[in-house]
Parts: sequence; structure tokens; C-alpha cells
Amino acid sequence: MFWLVALPAVDGLQYVYRVYAPGDALPADLFWAAFHCHDEGPHPRASDRFDSAVIWRNRETQEI
Repeated sequence: MFWLVALPAVDGLQYVYRVYAPGDALPADLFWAAFHCHDEGPHPRASDRFDSAVIWRNRETQEI
């Protein structure tokens, strides 16, 4: 299972990160995982305000 975390940046764009975590992961942990990934990349600075992030869960489906 993975989560998607969208972070707004100073360039006006939103950057979306895939964070692999269990279903009971805390939103703050998901936010910081995505923020630190963004911070280490080449993109413009992202907002470090937790309430500006959009977080949603995505379930991977497997075909049998």
C-alpha cells in the first residue's frame, strides 16, 4: 500500500510523492517523508506547513 502526498512549492506547482507506508500510518509521518524527499531533490522549496499538504491513500490492486 502507498500514500500520495501533494506539496505546494514556491513556483506555484504541486509536487506529488508516493510514500510506502502501512494503512495506519500517521499523516504527520507521511508529510515529513514526502517533505524530506522533496527537500533533497532539485525542485524549488516546498511549503513546510502541514495543513497545506494533501494526503490520500491509494491501494495497489493485483490481478489474479
